[in-house]
Amino acid sequence: MNKMTDIGSVPTPTRSPSEFLAYETECRSALKPLLTGLLDRAESAGWNRRTAASTLMFLAAQQVSAASETSTVE
Repeated sequence: MNKMTDIGSVPTPTRSPSEFLAYETECRSALKPLLTGLLDRAESAGWNRRTAASTLMFLAAQQVSAASETSTVE
């Protein structure tokens, strides 16, 4: 099994979360090359790119759901 040791670093935001659209756009720009690299690696390992992307969306939704459940419990 190949283990990813580093997928790259995520740049620190320069926008405030209160600048929602600019903040979100900046986040997309920061994460896009990392996501592209991850999908490239999954595809190189033999996974279908569409399946890998769909799985990442599912896992991301799980993370958000788990985070919101944790914050409502506290």
